[in-house]
Amino acid sequence: MASYTKIKANNKQGYKWICTLEGPPDPLTGKRKQIPRRGDTQKEALARAQAVFNQLAKGINAKKNKSLVFADVAAEWFRAYSKGKVKKRSIVTRGVEIKTLNKHFAKRKISIITHRDFQEFLYQLFDQGYSFNTMSGFRTTANMIFKYAIKNKYILDNPTTDSLIPVKMLTVSEIENKDKLIEEKYLDRDELINFFNVINTYGIYLDKEIFYLLAFSGFRSGELCALKWPDIDFDANQIRITKTLHAKSFIEYELTPPKTTSSIRVVPIDESIINMLKEFKKDCKGTYLRNKTLYKDYHDENFVFCKPNGYPVHQKYILTRMKQLMKKTLIKKHATPHIFRHTYISMLAEAGVDLKTIMQRVGHRDEKITLGIYTHVTQKMQKNADQKLKTHFAEVLNMSVLQDM
Repeated sequence: MASYTKIKANNKQGYKWICTLEGPPDPLTGKRKQIPRRGDTQKEALARAQAVFNQLAKGINAKKNKSLVFADVAAEWFRAYSKGKVKKRSIVTRGVEIKTLNKHFAKRKISIITHRDFQEFLYQLFDQGYSFNTMSGFRTTANMIFKYAIKNKYILDNPTTDSLIPVKMLTVSEIENKDKLIEEKYLDRDELINFFNVINTYGIYLDKEIFYLLAFSGFRSGELCALKWPDIDFDANQIRITKTLHAKSFIEYELTPPKTTSSIRVVPIDESIINMLKEFKKDCKGTYLRNKTLYKDYHDENFVFCKPNGYPVHQKYILTRMKQLMKKTLIKKHATPHIFRHTYISMLAEAGVDLKTIMQRVGHRDEKITLGIYTHVTQKMQKNADQKLKTHFAEVLNMSVLQDM
């Protein structure tokens, strides 16, 4: 039951009210403590006292948690998260996202971060040009941190609940140039020929095998770097993808499961690429024996694409080589090794392969990524087909025009 005390105060009315409630019993001692709170009115004082009572009733000690800041709780959560059954890639991603969250909330007391505060954070990211997917990642990580805080009775409410990720509206220019934007994501036939002509002229060891396989498999760079010889079935002309490379340094790495469960797959490979890999394997036998004697610490793990000491090549190496090769081409597109996944999708679509099969080949779970390129290519093919029809049967079509005159 609430009791009220009227006291003098330097406000307009000249007084305030103190509302005192008897708190819930302490779970350890069983004793109760009084909860006094002030307000300009009895109603305001009661609301403040009741808020503290509710927190104590749920096991939340506001006084004890008052000094807890977001960065400390985030670090506590991340320590527990990292020891869970999660992929290394996810741990790295969450760690990066926490750094950005800390730029906004690190020293803020976690108990006073509100829904409005978090929504403002998302608005700021949007104004800075962050993509929807990136902002979604920040919200997911923040949501897990605040859920952890609730579970440990640091706070009552989750500020991320019902928060909205701002969506960028397409401009007229973007709508009208949609086809051009999609075409920037993959290499067309002429660009592919130009790129491989450069490799044949200026390529060094591994260039030919790495980039031909990327272009005609749809592999991610990490999947290609993790390949071992037993993954290649030379009789069936196919390669099995079961792992990806997570590089920590030049010699320190970890093999982890692929990005998603859909990424675990068996990919048919063109016979010419398989024959190229057969020849490459033969060449590697002599190199392997020589390097094993040269390097006392030779890393004998059977990687397809490895450095002289046996350690696998890293994604950064492939990116660096591609940049160097691209400078010698006529291609103006901003291209990374990932462009070959999209190129492979475009080639399959042009060959008439259905969308579901393409998604299985490249290990895409999200249809949206594949669908954009697939739709663009098939629509382009339809336009070309109409033009071919018009050219091939021009004489017949002209006859219909003459009859109408």
